[in-house]
Amino acid sequence: MRKLVYYVAITLDGRIAGPSGEYDFFPMGDEQQAAAYSGWTNTIYPDTVPTPARPHAGLADAPNRHFDTVVMGLGTYRPALDAGITSPYAHLRQYVVSSTLKPDTDPAVTVVPGDPRALVRELKAEDSPLDIWLCGGGKLAGALLPDLDELVVKSYPVVAGAGIPAFDGTFDPTVFAVAERTTFPNGITLTHLTRR
Repeated sequence: MRKLVYYVAITLDGRIAGPSGEYDFFPMGDEQQAAAYSGWTNTIYPDTVPTPARPHAGLADAPNRHFDTVVMGLGTYRPALDAGITSPYAHLRQYVVSSTLKPDTDPAVTVVPGDPRALVRELKAEDSPLDIWLCGGGKLAGALLPDLDELVVKSYPVVAGAGIPAFDGTFDPTVFAVAERTTFPNGITLTHLTRR
């Protein structure tokens, strides 16, 4: 059975975005540090680079290494929509969990107005060597916590002070074990965790 993996950037205080969905405040370090970090993460996780950015990152024809499906909430999908991009991850099957988004927004995007856990159970049961990427946001991650198998957390050395939490849901302590951790010169750590 394939896994649901939450691959996400997080501040020191557990925010994945600012109060209005801002994400441009995550520090990348100087130009050389930013290039080294982005190059490493793009090589390991090319699937998570939005389709329009893939040619600029040298990933136009890169095969998916980890994921063939992405699940996201409307808040995560909204920046692409606001930029006029209705299919931000055309190299993946795309699901947007939303009760307000029109189902005909893009033929390559499936809008899921109901239970995200039912969707994830169906996706996990598929026969595929690749996993399912939970892209965000916090409410969706909170709802899917019981089904979450792994986390890949990019922890940035910044405190947001307020914003969207990585998990927004009921109190449900869930233990994960650190499988691997990589630290970069710009102060970012990437930690891969698996459910115990």
